[in-house]
Amino acid sequence: MSRRTRSVLFAVAASTVALLATAGATAAEAPDLTTLGWRWPVDTLRIVEPYAAPPHAYGAGHRGVDLAMDGGEVRAPSEGIIAFAGPVAGRGVVTIDHGGGLVTTLEPVEPLAQAGSSVSRGDIVAARSEGGHTPPGVLHFGVRLAGEYINPMLLLGGVPRAVLLPCC
Repeated sequence: MSRRTRSVLFAVAASTVALLATAGATAAEAPDLTTLGWRWPVDTLRIVEPYAAPPHAYGAGHRGVDLAMDGGEVRAPSEGIIAFAGPVAGRGVVTIDHGGGLVTTLEPVEPLAQAGSSVSRGDIVAARSEGGHTPPGVLHFGVRLAGEYINPMLLLGGVPRAVLLPCC
């Protein structure tokens, strides 16, 4: 295991423990978020920039996962209500409130859903756009639980297994 992988795993563990402590829970009481049935917001998955927990609330970090987009469709990772759909600091943003304290943010996008509308898991909520900190063709996928950013992979069970296809 590389030093970077160990650092990322430690950051995920530390942020989960901190979140549990804030909520007054113990690791034994932590819910298994992978049982919620979330899906990736893009159809073809390639992680460009992984989640990196900040050392404190105002510290540097990467509060989400950046995903390469082969297509132009951005999908709801789970059912919810569109809490916000519009521009923020020159880029399009869609925020979905999933209930239970879980909120996702997808950017940069061209919103296709309207604030206040209900969405189901897999519904198209936006189209690919440009702006913000991501390079062209990349989607930032952030998740907050009870107001604190968490690693989206905690809801998705990690990266899907690679499938090798015949080349010629």
